[in-house]
Amino acid sequence: MDVIHRRAAAWGVFVTALSLTCIGIVMVYSASSVAAQAQYHDGAFFLKRQVAFAFIGLGVMSVAWKVHYARLRRWALPLMCLAVLAVTIVLFPHVGRVAGGARRWVSIGGAFNFQPAEMAKLALILYLSNFLANRGARVREFGPGLVPPLIVFRVMLFVGGARIEHLLGIGCLAVPAVLAVILREGYRSSRLLAFLDPWKDPQGTGFHIIQSWLALGSGGVAGLGLGQSTQKFFYLPARHTDFIFAIIGEELGLVGAYAVLLLFVFLAVWGYRVASRLPDRYGVLLTTGLTTLLVGQAALNVGVVTGAVPVTGVPLPFVSFGGSSLVSSFLAIGVLLNLSQYAHPADGHAAAAPSRPPRHRGVPARP
Repeated sequence: MDVIHRRAAAWGVFVTALSLTCIGIVMVYSASSVAAQAQYHDGAFFLKRQVAFAFIGLGVMSVAWKVHYARLRRWALPLMCLAVLAVTIVLFPHVGRVAGGARRWVSIGGAFNFQPAEMAKLALILYLSNFLANRGARVREFGPGLVPPLIVFRVMLFVGGARIEHLLGIGCLAVPAVLAVILREGYRSSRLLAFLDPWKDPQGTGFHIIQSWLALGSGGVAGLGLGQSTQKFFYLPARHTDFIFAIIGEELGLVGAYAVLLLFVFLAVWGYRVASRLPDRYGVLLTTGLTTLLVGQAALNVGVVTGAVPVTGVPLPFVSFGGSSLVSSFLAIGVLLNLSQYAHPADGHAAAAPSRPPRHRGVPARP
């Protein structure tokens, strides 16, 4: 019975990810068709690319679903080193591409842009999960607990056993450093100022958030109707990428926006429930990290669109246009689905999940 329940829950998450992707494909087409027709003379330009990215993501997810999560431990450090190298390459002239004031993309042949940071997030979670699992009780010491004070990693540290007073202390110490980084780059400081008072420069730094508010306000409860957005006519910047949630609110209204949020809530509840029922420390940390990454990015994106946080350039997982984000999100789901196979039921009887996969066996089959 438990196997049936876990299988049903796993397929429920797969359907959730697929539903978000389908919503994203429809909304990417709706939000980008006008700009695509004007720029590429093909209203379906971004739609075709997003569909292709979705199929690639599904393939990556299928492979990750079949690979025993313990096998990923041996790749944690090499992948982390590769991620650091990839992120560093972005800084080189003629290699890294600048958009929106930020240098985040690597141009491949001029036809495809890859964002190394998306894969680097997954590599960092793999590395930290392995690092914290190996440290064991030493995580409770102040020194080994000093890791980057980002939300997803704080959650992982807390689950791993770090003391909450140490985490708060790191946050206080990081404030001056964060401010220094913000003020160093002009586009970051302008985003912060726009967040504090967007109406001070409504045609400049505050333009994004004001247009986003107009889109959300125009949608009302039921929305203007699919394809009926007015903000997509070159009013709202990044309408098919970082601000696609505003177009969802405009065309599908509060009902559509809440439906998207509920899908992420379901993903969060499922992910953290799986984490609480895994028998080994590494699995708990990895599940917590990946779930927090997906849900945290969604919360941050919605926060930007609604004006709750400054503009960050974080896409909405599965929904925003972008191959790097979509493929990495599916990869995370694939790993989570594999982890869910070894979660024990509520009565506490753990499923067999060795911390290292048996050498004399092949890859475990899905239940």
